[in-house]
Amino acid sequence: MKFNSDQHHRRSIRLKGYDYTQQGAYFVTIVTHARECLFGAIQNGAMQSNDKGNAVAECWNALPRHFRHVELDVFVMMPNHLHGILVFVWDAVDWRWDETNRRGEALTDTGATTERAVNVNASPLPRGTQSRSLNAVIQNFKSVSTRKLNQMRDSRGAAVWQRNYYEHIIRNERDLERIRAYIVNNPAAWSDDAENPARVNKN
Repeated sequence: MKFNSDQHHRRSIRLKGYDYTQQGAYFVTIVTHARECLFGAIQNGAMQSNDKGNAVAECWNALPRHFRHVELDVFVMMPNHLHGILVFVWDAVDWRWDETNRRGEALTDTGATTERAVNVNASPLPRGTQSRSLNAVIQNFKSVSTRKLNQMRDSRGAAVWQRNYYEHIIRNERDLERIRAYIVNNPAAWSDDAENPARVNKN
């Protein structure tokens, strides 16, 4: 699956009428400030995370402890960004999530365009932001991970993440499997990745 980098980093308006607190699955990409490769390197087609990458992964894995309605699916750290799938589960009866194979049996199809870049600050929550929305979850993650990384590198107040993050509302099972494959294969495709500084500099 190939994404348009310009589209990813363009500020856009939230989908009108879409409730970003409702149960469903979301594909999220978060990129470092200035595309700086903070988290490790790709070696032989595999991501080798350093201590900063491991710290960020710990913050991501801790999200369900802070947001009880959030479940984690496929996730990958890259040298300067991360990809992950977040699943919002409000009703265990309506949303059956198989713990063995992590397959969602019901995904929302809004019938609307579902790819967008979102412009946010890490904290506090802007007026109107719902405390259990996707925006709130991402802001929490960015705030906690920024604080942790700046403690590690003694760089208080330094930017870690871009203000934007990319999201895609997963529409159905086919979409889910396609995105899972993209995430899993992302390290092997690093040479062609739109976020790879070496590729950007060549262009």
